[in-house]
Parts: sequence; C-alpha cells; structure tokens
Amino acid sequence: MTGVSVCMIVKNEEEVLARCLDSLKGIYDELIIVDTGSTDNTKMVARKYTDLVYDYAWEDDFSAARNFSISKAKYDYVYTADADEIIDEENRTRFIQLKTALLPEVEVVEMAYANQLTHNTTSNFDIEFRPKLFRRLRPFQFVDPIHEVLRTDPIVYRSNVVIRHNPTSDHGGRDLKVFAGMVQKGQLFSSRLEMMYARELMIAGKLEDFRAARPYFERVRSDPSKASEVLRRASCVLTRYAAMENSGELLLRFAAPELVGQPPAEICCALGDYYLSSGDEQQAADWYAAALSGAQPELVAASVGSLPLAGLSKCFRRAGDMERAAYYKEKAENWNPEALNPDRQNIEEE
Repeated sequence: MTGVSVCMIVKNEEEVLARCLDSLKGIYDELIIVDTGSTDNTKMVARKYTDLVYDYAWEDDFSAARNFSISKAKYDYVYTADADEIIDEENRTRFIQLKTALLPEVEVVEMAYANQLTHNTTSNFDIEFRPKLFRRLRPFQFVDPIHEVLRTDPIVYRSNVVIRHNPTSDHGGRDLKVFAGMVQKGQLFSSRLEMMYARELMIAGKLEDFRAARPYFERVRSDPSKASEVLRRASCVLTRYAAMENSGELLLRFAAPELVGQPPAEICCALGDYYLSSGDEQQAADWYAAALSGAQPELVAASVGSLPLAGLSKCFRRAGDMERAAYYKEKAENWNPEALNPDRQNIEEE
C-alpha cells in the first residue's frame, strides 16, 4: 500500500478544520499541519489529530508555505488538503482503494474538485480536475531505445475521487489583496498568474480591487510583446473597470481596441452594464444580445450565459415588459443557479 503524507497550511480555521480532518481518517499515514498565524483555536484543534503541527511566518506566498509543509513529509506520496474541503464516505473509500491499487509509475493523481461555483472565485465550472496527490520525490529516467531522451512529462492518473469544496466564506477579497500587494511591490507575474488575476477580478472584484489593478493592466495593454490573447484579457479588465466607474471616456479608450470585428463577451457585457446604468436600455440590450450572439469569453464563461441574460431581464423590466423580463430571468437562472446572486457582477435584482 502506498504511504501518504497529508500536508496542510491553515490560518484561523477552527470552524471547519475538524470537519476536514475527520473526513481524511484512514487516508493518511502522517498528517502535517502548518499554521501561518492563527489567532483562534486552530492549532488546538490540529493537535487533537497530530503532533506534527508547525508554525510558519506568513509572507503573502501560498507556494512558499506549501513547500514548507511538503519539506516535513516522509512518505512516498503527498496529498495537499485545504481545511474547507470534505471527502464524503464514498469517496474516502475510493481514496483508500486508490492507495492500495496505485501503480508505482504514477507520479500525479488528479481528483475532481466539486462545488466550485458556490464560493470559489476563479472557476468557470462547478467541477474541475486538480492534481491533489503526487510523488514526493520524482525519479528521472531516460526513455526510447535509441536517440534516448530524459522523460520530463509526469505520468498522470485521473482518479474517481471527488473532493467537495465547502468554505464558510468567499476567498475573493483575501486573494485580491495578495494580488494588489504583488502589484505594489513590482513583482513579476507568470502568464498563468496574470490570467488568474484577471479572472478573479472579473468574477469577484469590487471597484477598489479594479482601481488597485488598473496600473498593472494598463502596462500589460501597452506592451507590444504580449500575445494577443493577453492583450484582450487586459482590455476586458479595463473595460469592466470603466463601466464600474461609469466613465464613458475610459470606456471608449479601453474598449476601442477590441471593437473591430467581434468583441470579447466580457466587453459586450461591460458595455451593456454601462448603458443600463446610464438609462439607455436599448443600447444596453443590444450589447447584451451581442454577448449572446457568437461572442467568445476570454475569462468568464458566464459572460455568454447568465450575465447577459440577467442583463436583458433588467432591460425589459425597466421597459415595463414584465413577461420578457421573467423569461430572461428564468433563462439566466437555468444557465447557472448562481446567476442572480447579489454578490456577482451587476446583475442583482433592482
């Protein structure tokens, strides 16, 4: 049977930590919990389950903290868990069976991460596969009988284990503060992190988050060396910001480069929101309809679904056409049950 070290980083998780750890019983051979500065009883809860509880000085770097937790592991495989995750009894059994049957050449195991749209701030889909279990030490080998080459791609296995993400609050504000701090410090963003920053802003950002991000994405937009899709994503962020500021001047400046041909769906929605807030329901409806008529999303899948549908519902409601307003509201709710959540982008009930 494969030995598994569960490695966790936690902070102020006393409310949910025991729930998570109870669901992991029988899965791990050692449990490592790294506390990054809790001020509640998190460490007291953790010590009921393991003696391997460590303190780590938080420095706005999740990777550094996770790497520290992994450095304490001793078993062949590491499973990274978060305190707001739950593995139910059926999937706990699947995980234990996986430990027994896991082939030694497998280096990474993907598991289904579920319940994303309720609280998660960076996902377009309710279920996605994530690498959750991986070899602590990786053996490198040459492959091919002639013209041999070092194999660098990991051997990945997609399992049937489902992990439920069930936090008690939204993490968007926390994450966006970390991003804003990186911008202030002038830290470099990888292309992946740049995309994640843009997506998290578009899904969970408030006006102050966009204001903090504006200088960074203006620099991105003015960099001719950036790929076209990167420039479009920056334009989406900046156009959304302009709409939130209700500034026609900024809206024209930021949206204009993308208005030739088919604009990204996010820009169509931002223009719809701007005209709706300006009292021009017809222009707003035209832009929402454009988002639904062949536009492609750059960052947020809902920009071709629940967001413009809900926008059209508001347009017809303001025009006094309650039948069509109800029709588009129902379509928005059916596209995504979270569509009319007041915490989401400008689609709340009036």
